[in-house]
Order: sequence, then C-alpha cells, then structure tokens
Amino acid sequence: MKIGIIGAGLIGRKRAEAISAEKNDEINLICDIEIEKAQVLAALFGGCPALDWRTVIGDPGIEAVIVATPNHLLCEITIAALESGKHVLCEKPLGRNAAEAESMCQTAKKAGRVLKTGFNHRHHPAVWKAKELAGAGEIGELYFARCVYGHGGRPGYEKEWRANRSLSGGGELLDQGVHVADLFRWFMGDFDETYGRIETFYWKMDVEDNAFAIFRTAEKRVAQMHTSWTQWRNRFSFEIFGEKGYLAVEGLGGSYGTETLIIGKRKFDAQVEDLRTGRSPVFLGGAPDEKTFEFDGLDLSWREEWKEFVSAVRENRDPIGSGYDGLMANRMIEAVYESARLNRPAKILAG
Repeated sequence: MKIGIIGAGLIGRKRAEAISAEKNDEINLICDIEIEKAQVLAALFGGCPALDWRTVIGDPGIEAVIVATPNHLLCEITIAALESGKHVLCEKPLGRNAAEAESMCQTAKKAGRVLKTGFNHRHHPAVWKAKELAGAGEIGELYFARCVYGHGGRPGYEKEWRANRSLSGGGELLDQGVHVADLFRWFMGDFDETYGRIETFYWKMDVEDNAFAIFRTAEKRVAQMHTSWTQWRNRFSFEIFGEKGYLAVEGLGGSYGTETLIIGKRKFDAQVEDLRTGRSPVFLGGAPDEKTFEFDGLDLSWREEWKEFVSAVRENRDPIGSGYDGLMANRMIEAVYESARLNRPAKILAG
C-alpha cells in the first residue's frame, strides 16, 4: 500500500520505522504543522513532506493513513480520511471521548474501510503470549486482573498539550489508562460497571495525574488498575489470576525494563478427587511452579501491529485492536470519569 502519515512526532516516527522495516509498503507523504519534523522523517524513511493534513487526505494515490496527532485532531482527520476512501490506523485513544470514537466507527462502517486503533500493547510479545496461554486455558477460569502503569513526566510536562483538557480530553487515565482498559477487556471480555477515583497530586494542570479504577463484568470477574504520572520510575505490571494459576507481565522493554512473562501453576494431584469442592484433581497447596519467559531486544510491537493492520486491509476484516475496541475502551474510561465525579459506581455503556 501507499501510505500517508499525519503527525511526525515520536509516534509518527515509530510508525514510519515499522513500515520501513517491513519493506512491503511505501510511505508517500509525511505531514506535520512543524514542517521540519516532516522533512526529517521523509529523509529517513521516504516520501515527501507536507504541511497540511488535507494534502494527505486529498492524494488519490494514498490507500491508507496513519493519524498520529494530538487527541483533539484525531476525530476530524480520521473521518475525513475514511470518507475519502482510505483505511485508517488512528493512534489511541480513539478521540477525546466515546462520542468521537463512535462517530469514527460509524464513518468506517458506512465507507466500508478498515479502522484500527493504535493499541500496540497487544502486540508486545509477553502480552501476546499471555493472551495465548490464557485463551488455551492454562490458568483455568479467569478470576481477576490488576495493572500498574506509569511514568514520571518530564520538566515542563504541565505545559504540554496532554495537560490541556480541551486538547487531550483527559489526563493519565485517558493517556496510558486506555491501554490498560483495552488489555483488561481483551483478556476478560466486556465490563459493565466501574468505580474510580482520579487525583492531581503533583502536576499543576487541569487534568488528573493519577487514576485508580476497579472494573467488574456481569460474570463477576474483576480488574483493578492504577495509572500514574507520578510513578517517577517507569513501570508496567500486568497480572491475570485464574483457578489454576496466574500470568504476570513485567516491563515493556527500554526504560520500562526487560519484558518478561511468568506463568505460575498451582499444584494438584491428578489422581485424587477433592470431595470438599467436588472438583478433580485436588489442590495440594504450597508455592506454585513457575516458568519465566524473557523477551529481550528491540520493541517489535509496532511492526507486529502494522502487519496486523495490513492483513486486515487485504482480508477485508476487522483488525485485532479495531475501531470498535477503541470505542469500548473509551466507554470504560468515560465511566471511570463519571464514577469519580459522582463518587459512586458507574455503568459502562454496552456495545
């Protein structure tokens, strides 16, 4: 495919690197309001620099567009791209709120185009393998999950666009929390209720720098998260617990530490029936048996996500981490905001 990238910042660069590494698709245009950024990426990865995103949308030769702008521009640009007949990979979150996400999904459906949300965390190897193991029943029926995800900002963070509610739509809950919400739902299914708190402890801004939330499914599965811009030391910890054991992902590579996956298995005696619970085999107790997988090396999640997007376009199907997935993650986040505002549990709008 011939590709246009709108937004030449850090994420736009990661997307350009992923496309270039695969060598099957061609970058035609790279756009940014700071033309120098577009020029740098174009020189590195090919294509021509552009100043106005409408130049990308209006190019009939471009088949797919990556939208990697600040949140307040995601909806307008994505809808324009879809209406012009282009497939779109829109970075998370899918708009500033669920209403924007829903309008993007509706436009994609009407246009018959593929819309993907930029949920690269699904494609981190430890997370991907954990999903495979959970899906194969390796830890049995899932009970609960918990995640801690955060960083410490940087000098001047309170002056960046993420600190401006009209531009960002929300703070840390929407920024990193949307990844967590998506992973919870990917592993455990749809949630119908949440209770949350948001706080601004340190950064002088009109959005939250910390968010705490508990989600619950109709089947009484529970997931708990804390996302933070005052973590100070970058951290990602994602755990899933089930009847037979647990899966624990630590790190995302780079400053988050080496990516590892631990699978812990409870000890059972397959020859003895548990008369108390009626289950077989019987639980023996003691420390679980653990196996550790280590994924050291480059972050390949961006390349894997790009390959998934391309495959979805070629096969005319919804991608893993679809527009709908982005919408549902946004609905989970909005419910947390509502719960924090009302100081009571809030319902999550169903699909």
